[in-house]
Amino acid sequence: MMQSTHLSVNLNKVALIRNTRHLGIPSLIRAANQCLEAGASGITLHPRPDERHIRAHDVADIAAMMKDWPAKELNIEGNPLQNLMGFVRKYQPHQATFVPDSEGQFTSDHGWSPEHDSTKLRPLIAEAKALGVRVSLFMDAEASSMAWAKSVGADRVELYTEPYAAAWGTPQQSAQLKRFADAAQAAIDAGLQVNAGHDLNLANLTAFVQQVPGVQEVSIGHALIADALEMGYSETVKAYLRCIHAAFK
Repeated sequence: MMQSTHLSVNLNKVALIRNTRHLGIPSLIRAANQCLEAGASGITLHPRPDERHIRAHDVADIAAMMKDWPAKELNIEGNPLQNLMGFVRKYQPHQATFVPDSEGQFTSDHGWSPEHDSTKLRPLIAEAKALGVRVSLFMDAEASSMAWAKSVGADRVELYTEPYAAAWGTPQQSAQLKRFADAAQAAIDAGLQVNAGHDLNLANLTAFVQQVPGVQEVSIGHALIADALEMGYSETVKAYLRCIHAAFK
């Protein structure tokens, strides 16, 4: 049995707040350092083309800072058909998460399509892997799609968890958990590793990690940063890690 699930902290919302003024605060570097010091396994950045949160210089700054944390991972996510591959080529992060966002999309809300995306993804996945970058594909929790993700060259899938989060506390909760468990098992059976993210929080995280097999990493941004406004980065990261550890007791 896997010992635990890694926590990667998405810093987009820290950058979003900073960008409302020209003072350089809050600092992404301080946020990242505090989260890593508190036990987070990595940092996630999603530099969208419009730079409404993460900007190009943030990726440079965080990539340089991560050299001080050799045991931690940098995950850069975004659409490889837009601006992501430039960052992958320049910084060669530990992981690149390919997300099928349109340029002006409010937030990620769907995974890649096996019917439409094979031809364009396959060479980009191959290029990233040739650079030594692990590739995770952002996918809807459909068990039937996992073998396809493997066939185009992905190392991992990141299951898009908003449907699970939306069902939390409703009669659909159990059905959604089973859907995600089935998708994760199909990914494992196909030879993939499993990540997860989107709207995971302190209330719903333990049940997800406990009941969905083989989750290697959860990437959490919005809820974690919202909690950090009240609790601070360090205490918030520790609270999320307690939720993860509770799943393995």
